[in-house]
Amino acid sequence: MGFLKNISSSLSDAALVDDYKQTGNLQSLADLYQRYMDMIYAVCLKYMKEPEEAKDCVINIFEELVPKLKKYEVENFRGWVYQLSTNHCLMKLRSNKRIPVHIDHEFVHLEEKIHLLEVMEKEAHFGMMEYCIGQLVTEQRQVIELFYLQEQCYKSISASTGLDTNKVRSYIQNGRRNLKICMENQAIKNI
Repeated sequence: MGFLKNISSSLSDAALVDDYKQTGNLQSLADLYQRYMDMIYAVCLKYMKEPEEAKDCVINIFEELVPKLKKYEVENFRGWVYQLSTNHCLMKLRSNKRIPVHIDHEFVHLEEKIHLLEVMEKEAHFGMMEYCIGQLVTEQRQVIELFYLQEQCYKSISASTGLDTNKVRSYIQNGRRNLKICMENQAIKNI
């Protein structure tokens, strides 16, 4: 990568990171970045496919490093900058995604028919449920309606019906089981 000048330093990655974080010295960051620029370019080229776009990404990633390196604790700069480069390229690809939309009118009509069938199926399901709730014994029907349809809690149901809280719990549990059995039986009859 000959588009950035070659700078080298004998300091370790950790020392350059510390120096940059403490002093804000961009030369330390540039020295550090230079070490991994070929790797960063390779990552960018892998994702962007075009050399010029990859070079733009390499420059943008350096600009992104300036604030981010100060913000994060980085123990392994090589791994961190590799991940940063990957994320940068993926975000760029997502933001550039402009796929032309082709509307298939037959599919839209099919979608409407499917939606209508789903609505009719839900209405049939609710009809079955209403029938099955009506088949429950009085206490079960009463607590099921209060608990599920009026969204009352056990204590509230207990207070309004005069039933013990444990009885309310038992009626809900048994009512739910009986409701399920009835719904399954109704579904079998409708097949």
